[in-house]
Amino acid sequence: MGVMVGIDLGTTFSAVAVVDRSGRPEIVPNREGQRITPSVVFFQGDAALVGAVAKRSAAVAPLDTVQFVKRAMGDPAWRFETSSGLQFRPEEISAVILRRLKEDAEEFLGEQVTDAVITVPAYFDDSARRATQDAGTIAGLTVHRVLNEPTAAALAYGAGRPTVGTVLVYDLGGGTFDVTVMRIADGDFETLGTTGDRNLGGFEWDNALMRLINERFRSAGGSDLLDDDRTEADLRDRAEWAKHALSMMPAARVVISAGGMSQTIEITRTDFEDVTSHLVSRTRDLAEMLIEDIGLVWSDIDRVLLAGGSTRMPAVRSMVATMSRRVAESAVNPDEIVALGAAVQARVLAADSNGDVRPEVNGTPITVRDVTSQGLGTLAQIEGTTRLENVVIVPPNTRIPAAGTNLFQTVVDNQTNLRVQVTQGDDHDADYVKVIGERTLTIPPYDAGAMVSVSFAYDFDQTVSIEVTDLTANRPLGTFEVSDVANMTPAEKDDATHKIRALEVS
Repeated sequence: MGVMVGIDLGTTFSAVAVVDRSGRPEIVPNREGQRITPSVVFFQGDAALVGAVAKRSAAVAPLDTVQFVKRAMGDPAWRFETSSGLQFRPEEISAVILRRLKEDAEEFLGEQVTDAVITVPAYFDDSARRATQDAGTIAGLTVHRVLNEPTAAALAYGAGRPTVGTVLVYDLGGGTFDVTVMRIADGDFETLGTTGDRNLGGFEWDNALMRLINERFRSAGGSDLLDDDRTEADLRDRAEWAKHALSMMPAARVVISAGGMSQTIEITRTDFEDVTSHLVSRTRDLAEMLIEDIGLVWSDIDRVLLAGGSTRMPAVRSMVATMSRRVAESAVNPDEIVALGAAVQARVLAADSNGDVRPEVNGTPITVRDVTSQGLGTLAQIEGTTRLENVVIVPPNTRIPAAGTNLFQTVVDNQTNLRVQVTQGDDHDADYVKVIGERTLTIPPYDAGAMVSVSFAYDFDQTVSIEVTDLTANRPLGTFEVSDVANMTPAEKDDATHKIRALEVS
């Protein structure tokens, strides 16, 4: 085994970290000497540029520049096509980014990087988690754990501190939002509950600001900036700058030039906060819902920890302080805290693998106890109807590794097939959950009412395995892992590995 690193594969920025010889996690700078790398890829023939140079190419070559790919992880229909006709799946784009991070870390550390812990939003479903693992494999990494981002943030925060108490981690990144409550006592990190929205992040704030600037440009007689790829890319770049500026200043001016017209548009912080207040409220609602769902009140929360670069926005910090009635902490850089925590988890796993003593906090070896982010179940026919309902077998916020069993019965005489459809989601209505895999099993032609048991399990990466047992004959009918149609087949992963390996990545 070479060096095992922790990687925050972010929507807008990514980072790598490793635990140094003194036992402290540290960020590994990239080849430009920067501590974070933009998660942007610019394709040029057989070459792929990653990072700051690629990001600067978005406005001048939008058809060959791809960003925010993390939001497409696990989507089987998503493809990025370059101007030369090359197509890439989300896993392949992410693999290009991971390969660049891997090579940068090897250059800095002077050692081969072969193994990794990669973080994901806590609310990622099975297909997105597997897609992240696949991306790591394609990039040449052995992925030992897919770790929830808020858990990683708490690890980085608590790894150097004695007993901390009950902590709420508010994690608002570039593309996703998670909120997690953990109990930290020396080296014991126990997740009590988590929820989130994988499509709520700084990207939504950017979009709202883009619409505002576009409206003002059009009102001044300008063209619609969203109708053209180049002007839209330029608008996004200027909106991102304005958003960052408004975190430090009460107003920002952006210069927009398009269609032969140039206009200076002033945006105040109040303007920005007005058009994004519903987004801030959405994060507040999710946080308060989680507190209620796990049976706590705000007075039970000892500390609030901020993670993710979008928590720098004043409106976010003000809301969190008002909601929790305490000042949120960000002693660790919110852009780096997730990667640092991933490095701590990597060090724990490396110690277990090598037979070494785990890192300790106040004499207690570090132990991470996480929970499921979404319910796991199966579809079953409602008695006396042809309608299906979702039966949750492993509820959300169950400690992992998790397992659950439920009993079902055949619905007609001489039924010879049993269709097991695996779902993720918490709703009983089949229309509001996602079928992540299925298997049809053969059973003897029993009369209606013959009993079978279906047992589901989550492992530490929150991937799913199923066992079905014929209770009449007391024998197993089948054991299988979910093979989500959204994910790559082994042959597709092999092809993608050769494809990405053939690219010149810089």
